[in-house]
Amino acid sequence: MPLDAVKSPRFPTVMKKLPLVLLLLALFSPLHAAEKPNIILILADDLGWADVGCNGNDFIETPHIDGLAADGMRFTDFYAAGAVCSPTRASIQSGQNQARMGLTAHIPGHWRPFERVLTPVNRMAMATEIVTVGEALREAGYATGYIGKWHLGNHPQFAPQNQGYDFTVEIGGPHLPGRFRSRHPDFSPKPGQYRTDFEADVSEHFITENKEAPFFLIVSPYAVHIPLAAMSERVEKYQRKAEETGRDLPHPVYAAMVEHLDDMVGRIVAAVEENGLTDNTLIAFTSDNGGLYRRYDFNPDADDDVTTNAPLRGEKGQLYEGGIRVPLVVKWPKGVPAGSESDAVSISHDFYPTFVELAGGSLPENQAIDGVSLAGVLADPAAGLDREAIYFHYPHYHHDRPASAIREGDWKLIEYLDNTGEAALFNLAEDIGEENDLSEAKQGRVADLRKKLQAWKTTVAARITIPNPTYDPHRAGEWWSLRNGEPVDSQGRTRFPPTEKDG
Repeated sequence: MPLDAVKSPRFPTVMKKLPLVLLLLALFSPLHAAEKPNIILILADDLGWADVGCNGNDFIETPHIDGLAADGMRFTDFYAAGAVCSPTRASIQSGQNQARMGLTAHIPGHWRPFERVLTPVNRMAMATEIVTVGEALREAGYATGYIGKWHLGNHPQFAPQNQGYDFTVEIGGPHLPGRFRSRHPDFSPKPGQYRTDFEADVSEHFITENKEAPFFLIVSPYAVHIPLAAMSERVEKYQRKAEETGRDLPHPVYAAMVEHLDDMVGRIVAAVEENGLTDNTLIAFTSDNGGLYRRYDFNPDADDDVTTNAPLRGEKGQLYEGGIRVPLVVKWPKGVPAGSESDAVSISHDFYPTFVELAGGSLPENQAIDGVSLAGVLADPAAGLDREAIYFHYPHYHHDRPASAIREGDWKLIEYLDNTGEAALFNLAEDIGEENDLSEAKQGRVADLRKKLQAWKTTVAARITIPNPTYDPHRAGEWWSLRNGEPVDSQGRTRFPPTEKDG
């Protein structure tokens, strides 16, 4: 789409053609453009709940993210819809739980073909039939933009410009200068530019060009995903800090990456301020899954240990809190009390109905929406949500065994899906670190939560694991994935299943 189409404010042109009565109605309507908030969602990649200062981190410096929390609302119990990236990203776009979409692993995924169970085949893209949140807000009169990582399908038909976003700068590749690329012909990084700086440049452009009309922007940096890479001056700062404090984690390069991310947030906030849009712009900051401790394949040649999610247990790729509980802070001076805090149990697919309600739009008629609007909570942190439980379905081997989970109130059940019959029960109000498994002592509650979890999986037609006829305990730890459409193991061998000749 040409840039001048993005620059043109929609409403003045339309209003010139309105009869006087309709013009007056438009001017005084609560849904007039001036009343609609601009909406910016910043979606970090692999950032843990405990990686930011406002959630208690005393090592990494995140003044701009902390500033959003000080000027707005911090959510203590917000969850990514998936334990890895693609399911959460699809959940945000669709308003649906990842199990309903059949997109439960990262794209293209990987698997263990000799483990106890065979895991479901993951979708390779979000279905184009989905009415995205971008399409819903564009229908409500918003200019829409998407900047950064998409990861919901590689073919052009699945790209964000074909999914409701007027202005898109999709970016691929890791963080350092020369390693990432822009897929927009008119936007390229400057020589020597770090990726989050480039993403901030493009964000500033979109905000400035659309300041006259309501806009919806998603900024999705690759930070802080591995491979670890940051600018040397920032890394040296955290190396010194680690030596002074005796800290082993987070890794100094990772800490520097988080601060680079925070710098990007600061530039976006400043661009909103410089364009006079602060009062009526909602800025939400969150992550697509929990923090990474170590690569899933434990490759000895890979990055060192990355970070700790303490006091939470676990990491990315697991249904423990460290894998799915993530930061959420929301600033909107016109609609969110400053310095407020909410313990509402909320999840990524809540963004869709929230944004549509605030924009005065309409939810799609023929698309199930699993999310619940947070608009009432944003106005009043003491307000509750009309929800009994949230659910997770991750039937894949990654950092853990295939599992599903339910959180109902303070109780959380993790049910393993590898034919062992095992489950674990935790009371999060008393045990946020999930150290005390109460499944033996509370068998009645386990049975109740298992029944509810199964009923939910039936309702959304969740794809399940099945016993593996080629189960081989000696080869169960082998990782396989797709390369150019062909299954390969971690050593690049392409025969599948491998023969005896493969050794």
